[in-house]
Amino acid sequence: MSEFTYLFRGREVFPSPEQMQKTMEKWVAWFKDLGAKGHIKDPGHPLEHAGKVVSGKKKVVTDGPFAEAKDVVGGYIIVEAKDLAHAAELAKDCPILQVGGSVEVRPVQKLSM
Repeated sequence: MSEFTYLFRGREVFPSPEQMQKTMEKWVAWFKDLGAKGHIKDPGHPLEHAGKVVSGKKKVVTDGPFAEAKDVVGGYIIVEAKDLAHAAELAKDCPILQVGGSVEVRPVQKLSM
């Protein structure tokens, strides 16, 4: 089994507390299913909306991240799957897809140090 990072992109907008509750229930169910099947390596964390971006040789610090809502990374998890195709297949049940978001599936590169 190999490790893959899921980066959840897009911001979910909740018109009501009830809608937020329903969405959270979908996320919890999806996580429980992945965990029950042995795919959760690290449950990760949601990310706050605020942040800073450090860039360039001069190490300029700016407020951010500023990107289109669909490109904002809202959180991540690390899963185990047999290969990239399998990891992508597992991501197809992610609740963020139901609201127009996306899951970026990236293999974790192992470094020997």
